[in-house]
Amino acid sequence: MTSSDTSKVLMAIIGAAHGIRGEVRVKPFGEDPLSFTDYGPLTTKDGTRLFEVDKARVQKTVVVTKFKQVNDRNEAEALNGVELYIDRSQLPEPDDEEFYYTDLNGLNVADQAGVVFGKIAAVHDFGAGDLLEIRPKRGKTFYVPFTKDFVPTIDLNGKTVVVVLPPDYFEDGEPEPSEKRRDA
Repeated sequence: MTSSDTSKVLMAIIGAAHGIRGEVRVKPFGEDPLSFTDYGPLTTKDGTRLFEVDKARVQKTVVVTKFKQVNDRNEAEALNGVELYIDRSQLPEPDDEEFYYTDLNGLNVADQAGVVFGKIAAVHDFGAGDLLEIRPKRGKTFYVPFTKDFVPTIDLNGKTVVVVLPPDYFEDGEPEPSEKRRDA
């Protein structure tokens, strides 16, 4: 990660247009779905576009949002997939045992013996709780629940998390990430 990668924090992603007056469906990131509206103007990651929230309301799993700069459905449709960011300096420091997803991405993943076997590729919440997506040194990425049982240690200064996997975690026959594989 470069320093510019850590200066911006992804707050939400614009989805499909909603209605004909320029509203869009926004997928927010944060415990409070409306929290992305609390920090003033949002920007694209490169800072070239600015979005000011005029109105926002929660509707099921999205926030229907009207941006001041968007006036009709055609403009709204063109924004589908745009990521909305704020500067990291605008966020409060997290409490103990709290982390911003962006701080975890790219950290080394080690077993209990301290052997690094991969990196955190991303943090996801598909609706049943937070998951760490781990990219092992070799093989496909896999997920582990982001709980104390699976992730007992997080060392941001040391850029490492310890992950404890039960012996039967890889039930589909895939080797554990720390096992060495021989190519046939």
